[in-house]
Amino acid sequence: MISLTSQVLWCQRLEKVEPAFTSLSKFENIRDFTLASSGDEAYFTLQSPNGEISAIMHIKKTKEEWSEPFIASFSGNYQDIEPFLSPDNLRLYFASNRPLKNTGDEVKDYDIWYVSRQTLSAEWDKPVNLGSPVNSEKNEFYPSLSDNMNLYFTSNLSTTKGKDDIFLSKWDGDMYQEPISLSESINTEGYEFNAFVSPDESFLIFTGFNRPDGLGSGDLYISFNKGSGWQPSVNLGNQVNSDEIDYCPFVDMNSNTLYFTSKRSNLTSNRAYQNLEELLKEFSGYENGQSRLYKVKINNILSSGMN
Repeated sequence: MISLTSQVLWCQRLEKVEPAFTSLSKFENIRDFTLASSGDEAYFTLQSPNGEISAIMHIKKTKEEWSEPFIASFSGNYQDIEPFLSPDNLRLYFASNRPLKNTGDEVKDYDIWYVSRQTLSAEWDKPVNLGSPVNSEKNEFYPSLSDNMNLYFTSNLSTTKGKDDIFLSKWDGDMYQEPISLSESINTEGYEFNAFVSPDESFLIFTGFNRPDGLGSGDLYISFNKGSGWQPSVNLGNQVNSDEIDYCPFVDMNSNTLYFTSKRSNLTSNRAYQNLEELLKEFSGYENGQSRLYKVKINNILSSGMN
């Protein structure tokens, strides 16, 4: 674990967290986010308040203006979550409980699936289950790929170090290898999940749940790989994390911007409200306990951690 003094120093390298897309504030439960390397296409999961319905949404940017969200062509029938675009943006990975044959109503545990397209302007093909050894009789979540196609994901496989762990399945140029649980620098006896890996595998950002150095619920942590393995993970501190769950990280490497979702709230019980309009305005604020999308520049923390 990192000391309180060290954590403060890390915090000082971070800029202010701000809403990522205020235009999406009408949606109460945004779960995750992925952005194309071109910066003009993004996907996110929209959920019902209690998570009974999950659909992957698609937005496009034209002349600096983002479109209204629409349901991705392959989603809308099952519990689809956690999209991630491949480095060339021609394949999109996601987690889903859909039937293996893409038909019928009999859902299964969560597996990692993908859709492909021939060009950036083409439509997505039908979803394909990634299969074994990545998928198993357990749940597989939150795919994230490096440039060499190594796959990082969350699972509760029997080989975990505790509850949910972050796993790596290496790509050998032909197929994925047997998943391995990452080292104790990442995984503990508790819950670790939702990992984003940088394209060159130099850093990993993930959520650790209820850790002794946490600020409450789930916090975002970062670990660097300097060639000798993953370094002990560091809490990103109270300039990023809140006393509620902070999760589903994604980094736009072009701008060194960390996107993540959070259920933080700035509502307080020690304020008097004069009328219904004032009360409802407070309820509908961006930081109101719903799962919203946030962003923060992390240039300084990346440069310092990689040196």
